[in-house]
Amino acid sequence: MHGDAMADDVPTPETVDSPLWMVSRAPGLNALVGALQHHRQALDAGRGGERLTFSRAEIATARAEFSDMIRRGERDLHLFASLLAERLLGTVQRRSVVIGEVERTRERFTLIADVTEDEVIASTDIDLGNRVLGRLAIADQRGWLRATLVSNVVEYEANAPNELSVYRLLTRIKAEEEIWNKVADEIFELDRLVLRDKQLRHLGRYVKDVFGVKIVVGASADAERVQQHLETLRFDDAQLEARHLPLTDEHRTLRFHEVKNYLEQESRKRSGWSAMKSVVAWGGRTFEVQVQPLSNFLHERERLTRESHASFKTTRERVRDEIAARMPLFGFYRSLLRWLFVDPTEAPPIHEGVEVVLTD
Repeated sequence: MHGDAMADDVPTPETVDSPLWMVSRAPGLNALVGALQHHRQALDAGRGGERLTFSRAEIATARAEFSDMIRRGERDLHLFASLLAERLLGTVQRRSVVIGEVERTRERFTLIADVTEDEVIASTDIDLGNRVLGRLAIADQRGWLRATLVSNVVEYEANAPNELSVYRLLTRIKAEEEIWNKVADEIFELDRLVLRDKQLRHLGRYVKDVFGVKIVVGASADAERVQQHLETLRFDDAQLEARHLPLTDEHRTLRFHEVKNYLEQESRKRSGWSAMKSVVAWGGRTFEVQVQPLSNFLHERERLTRESHASFKTTRERVRDEIAARMPLFGFYRSLLRWLFVDPTEAPPIHEGVEVVLTD
């Protein structure tokens, strides 16, 4: 992007306070986001006559960097989860927990397969889930049925009781989202907009960040104890060396950016969701960590096995549509980014006071 877009006050990966962009070391992707943020600020200030100029090469670079960011982020998430599991649980059973859906009947099922640490680190979660699902054959009187992947998590389960009453640890990756939606969400801080809006706040789970770890404990008191333990946790050099990780302080400890206690809030108890929620930096990346009581975890998993993936995505789109109705500029940015990343051969979207130009 050219012109005013590359002004000196464009945010950098260190200044954009967002878990998605804090995991990114991608200059092309961050330049695109920073430029669009700069233009958004100008339009919010009522300065018309903005000209947005993009090159096809810049867009291709941003797309490739986004995909690479997700792949590297998944690998680091699983290394982080493996270290946590070793410290909190001791010896563990590592499993891929796949929720699938029979295509013709929409019937849901859960498939659990043992996996190794090497398998988890070497695969994306979607690839791992599809590989586990591929081992399954389903038939009825009319022939063979296809099954599609709804969700896959990697789960670390304790082989024996531990003093912190941690039952299991799971990874969560929400990287299937289309890039244009994720970029627009970040530029407009969609998750914060939703959480500030009383009418939309209950839909906050649809707009969470990309990489996460969930630690399941016995009760609320155990969650608070584990949270305190995490804040002073230090990984041993032997653990890091076993995984070929650098012996640096950013790999030995967690740096907490944010801690929120949702264990006692009445609104959370009514919705059935409860946890300690933190945003932490480790190894140069940023992750969301939830510490959740077992009863709430089981309630959440039961809901996932019932709720169709299509329904989940439809609700997430409804959140975006409601924000776009209140903030037309958000709707324009979604259309702009979809145009850039999907089909720039069509006419660009239109917004008052903005000229959009695409160059070779």
